[in-house]
Amino acid sequence: MFERVFDVDVAAGEAELRAQVEQLERLKSVAAAAQARVTALWAAKRRAAEQAAGVPVRRRGKGLASEVALARRESPSCGNRHLGFAQALVHEMPHTLAALESGVLSEWRATLIVKQSACLSIEHRRELDAELCADTSRLSGWGNHQVEAEAKKIAARLDAAAVVARSAKAAADRGVWIRPAPDTMTYVTFLLPVAQGVAMYAALKREADVTCDGRSRGQVMADAAYERITGRPATKPVPVALNMVMADTTLAGDDTEPAWLDGFGPIPAGLACKLTGDAATDTKVKATLRRLYRHPSSGQLVAMESRARIFPKALARFLQLRDQRCRTPYCDAPIRHCDHATPVRDGGPTSALNGLGDCEACNYAKEAPGWQVSTTDIDGEHHAEYRTPTGAVYHSTAPPLPGPPVRRRLSLIEGQLSIDLVTFDAA
Repeated sequence: MFERVFDVDVAAGEAELRAQVEQLERLKSVAAAAQARVTALWAAKRRAAEQAAGVPVRRRGKGLASEVALARRESPSCGNRHLGFAQALVHEMPHTLAALESGVLSEWRATLIVKQSACLSIEHRRELDAELCADTSRLSGWGNHQVEAEAKKIAARLDAAAVVARSAKAAADRGVWIRPAPDTMTYVTFLLPVAQGVAMYAALKREADVTCDGRSRGQVMADAAYERITGRPATKPVPVALNMVMADTTLAGDDTEPAWLDGFGPIPAGLACKLTGDAATDTKVKATLRRLYRHPSSGQLVAMESRARIFPKALARFLQLRDQRCRTPYCDAPIRHCDHATPVRDGGPTSALNGLGDCEACNYAKEAPGWQVSTTDIDGEHHAEYRTPTGAVYHSTAPPLPGPPVRRRLSLIEGQLSIDLVTFDAA
C-alpha cells in the first residue's frame, strides 16, 4: 500500500497527480498525529522510570525535550514545543488530535490551536478544543490566520484574565535576533510589546515621509533605524567588532574564497575585502588583525589547552571561532557557553579537544542523567559524539575555516601547521 502511495507515475494525468498530492498531504497529518501519540507515551514512560528510580520531581524529564528534537532531526531548542504539543493533544485536546489524524488540520495549524490555549486551565482548554474542532467540517478552507484568530477569540471569551496575564508576561520575552538573508543581507528582528513596536515603526515611517532624496521608503526606514541605534551614518564603516575570519591569501587578493562573519556566516571575498579596506582607511575606526593557523589536512584550528576549570578568554574565543554555531547536531543556535564535553568532575581537561561551543539550552540538556558526550581528533578534524539516555548516537564535526584548500608551508615542520588565517576586528 505504502509503495503505491509513494510511487510517482510519470504517465498519470493532472487530476491523478492532484489526487496524489492531496493523499500525501493527509498522510503527513496522520503521521504527525501518530508522532504526537508516540512522543506522549515516551514522556509517560520516562516519568514512570524516573519515579521508580527515585529521581527528584524537579529533575524528572530533564533532557527529554532535546532527545525528542534530535529524533526529529531538528534543533534541540524546538524540543519543548514538540513535547508540549504532543502531551496537550493526547491528554487534553482529543478533538484537535482527531482533526489532525483525519487530515483536516495540518501539524502547524494544530500547533497554533495548542499555542493559543496554553494560558487556559485544563477545563477551559478542553472547552476550546470541543468548540473549535468537534465539528471538523467548519474547519474546511480555513487558513493559518483564521485558525489562530478563532482559537484566540475563544480563549479570550473563556478566560479573559488569563489571556491578559499572558500578554503581560509576554513582555518579559522581548529581545533581538539576527539571521542571514539572501545576497549578503541580514534580518534583524525586534520582539517588543505592541505599544513600543508600533511607536518604533511609526517613528521610522515618519522619517521616510519627510525624506525625498532618491531613496525608497524602505531604504530610508532601514538607514534611519541603523543611524538611531548606532549613532553613526549608514554610509560610514561599521565601528563595532566584526570578528571576521578570512584567509591571508583572500585578504591579499590571491584567491576568492569566502570569509566567515561571526553571527552571519559565509560572505563573498569581495565584500570581506571591502569591509576590511573601509575600516582600515577610516581614522576613527580601530582595526586589529590576529594570525590563526589551520591544520594541514582538516582545515580546522590547532589546539590550545589550559589548567583552569573555566575556559580562559582566549581559549573560549578559539572555540567560538572553530565551532561557529552550537555543536549539538541540528542546532544552529549561537554559541552562548564554552563547555567541557567530559566534565571536569570526571577528569575532563580544559582544552580545545575537550571543549565545545554550545547554546545555553543544549549545555543544560546534556547534564541530565544518561547523556554522554565525547570528543576525538581524527586527522585534524574535531568530532563530537552525543549519546542519549535511550542509546541513540549523534555526531557533529567542526566546520573547516574559510580559505582555499590547505597546503603545507616549507618553512614549517611537516604535519604541524598550515596556511595563515586572519581574524579582522573593527572596534
